[in-house]
Amino acid sequence: MEQPKACEPRYYEMLEQLQVLDFALVELNLYLNTHPEDLKAIEQFNQLTQERTRLANQFQELYGPLQNFGRAYSKCPWEWNQSPWPWQV
Repeated sequence: MEQPKACEPRYYEMLEQLQVLDFALVELNLYLNTHPEDLKAIEQFNQLTQERTRLANQFQELYGPLQNFGRAYSKCPWEWNQSPWPWQV
């Protein structure tokens, strides 16, 4: 099976969705640092964390790893020498 190309519209759509989720998670994290008993915020954080994990796994299956140093698996051959990398687009 041929690997999808990084220039496909879906590649950019998925990266944008990940960025949206990451932004929301950072904001919730900061909020929860000062409001640690806010159950609704904790539930939202956990739900977005699950969604982000699912989307990141799906992205990595299609296009390769998002993070290095043991935070993402690589297929064979080693995928980190293939560009563009997520931060280059």
